[in-house]
Amino acid sequence: MARLMSMAVIVVVLAAMLHYSAAQTVHVVGDNTGWTVPQGGAATYTSWASGKQFVVGDTLVFNFATNAHDVAELSKESFDACDFSSTIGSIITTGPANITLATAGNHYYVCTIGSHCTSGQKLAISVSATPGASPPSSSTAPPPPTTTNTSPSTPSPTAEVCPPTTAPSPKMNTPSPTTATPPSSQGGDSSSSTVFASVFVSLVSLVMSFFL
Repeated sequence: MARLMSMAVIVVVLAAMLHYSAAQTVHVVGDNTGWTVPQGGAATYTSWASGKQFVVGDTLVFNFATNAHDVAELSKESFDACDFSSTIGSIITTGPANITLATAGNHYYVCTIGSHCTSGQKLAISVSATPGASPPSSSTAPPPPTTTNTSPSTPSPTAEVCPPTTAPSPKMNTPSPTTATPPSSQGGDSSSSTVFASVFVSLVSLVMSFFL
């Protein structure tokens, strides 16, 4: 039993490692062009990045010859101005250079040697937190709420229900028999009281006659 449990744990760990490694992607910057001063200017790396999705955990590979080029990460303002006075992290001078994308957001890379940056050796990419981060935005298309506009058609049958309720006339005839009942009850009470009085008088007379 212990061996089975240990084997199951190993299988789970290996599956997780395979899934994690499969989720990572290695991007060779510029593909066959590599990291150099492009003949087409900055548009070369812009078009290269536009056809790819960058996710946290992916790796950028900058292929260049040592001492011929380097790689530095800059802010957006420094990237636009090719200003290398404040780089993000250290400048990588040994090629090829591998950079792992650790955070989501926009990242900007340049070559700081000579006028390489102003000549177009610069790369701007947008990194997503997860591979499925962008597709869920398209799911914001629920069924149109216009179906609720069909409700105004319902008031028409309710108007037909009102006319039949205006017929309380048969209830007005009922009070007439109820008014005759009180006198009968009073008559029964008075007759019973007279009978009781006559019986009481006869008993009193019998008692008096007995003593007399």
